[in-house]
Amino acid sequence: MGALPKRKTSKARKNERRSHIKSADMPVLVECSECHTMKLPHIVCPVCGTYKGREVIEIKQPKSKSE
Repeated sequence: MGALPKRKTSKARKNERRSHIKSADMPVLVECSECHTMKLPHIVCPVCGTYKGREVIEIKQPKSKSE
């Protein structure tokens, strides 16, 4: 014989357990302090390559077709 719950789980307790599921819809974005584009927090900026005010990675500039 398997284990059975002693009481019915209330709607409030069930919804409390599932509350984190809806919060993952939209990622939080913050403004980069150098180039002022929107980026994910605690991540190197993909546009200018800076993190906490200093350059961490060098971003390669795309070559123009005139060259």
